[in-house]
Parts: sequence; structure tokens; C-alpha cells
Amino acid sequence: MIDNTTAPYAALILRVTTGALFLAHGLTKLLVFTPAGTAGFFSSLGLPGWLGILTMIAEIAGGIALILGIATRYVSAGLVPVLLGAAFFAHAGAGFGWSNEGGGWEYPVMWAAVQAALALLGDGALALYPTRRIQSALAA
Repeated sequence: MIDNTTAPYAALILRVTTGALFLAHGLTKLLVFTPAGTAGFFSSLGLPGWLGILTMIAEIAGGIALILGIATRYVSAGLVPVLLGAAFFAHAGAGFGWSNEGGGWEYPVMWAAVQAALALLGDGALALYPTRRIQSALAA
């Protein structure tokens, strides 16, 4: 059973926490690894370099949107493939455990599941632009 009194705050905690983590990862790609370095890493995985830039943008924009509560369902659903791509292309070769050298696929897959759950759960409390407002605008 869902406790309708506390569920919005649970969604808020998930939204802000994962948003902050996405923002941190995206800013690390931008400020530490640089866009050129990020593109180079993606190329070293056999992926197009531009996909690294797109991932960096998705992490930064998605993180900000989650923190603020803008279209949480859509943003969370859109970030699931980013995380599964990280698990498959960047971490699968390191095995399961995140503590393995190179970081295994455990953490990004768990994070993908959390984003999928948040997409199903919804915006939560204190959302700036809830998904239902977007759905209403599209229906009009």
C-alpha cells in the first residue's frame, strides 16, 4: 500500500538526490574531463564522440530538471537509457561489483532502476513544473 501522505516526500528525496548526482557527473565531464576528453573516452569505447557530449548535456540538464522538479517522469525515463548505456558500454567489462577496478555494472543498473521507479512514482512534493502540467498543456 502506498502512503499518500509521505509518498510525495519520498519522490522528492529521490528526485533531488539523483538530480544532484547527475549534475555532479555531468559537471565532472564538463569541468574535469572536458568535452574533448569526454568525447575521446566515448570514442575509446567504440561509440561516437558526440554521444559523450550529448550524455554530458543530458546529465547536467537532467540533473537540474530533477532538482527543480521539471517534468520528472519524462526526465527520469529519458535518463534510464543513458544509465543502461553506461552499464553496458563503460562498466560491463569490469564485472558486477562497483568496487571492482573500472567499476562494475552494479551501480549504473541500480541507478537506472531508481530512475525507472521515479518515472513511475512521479514528481513528488515541491515540484516546480510537474509532469501533469505538461500533460495538460499538451492535451489542450
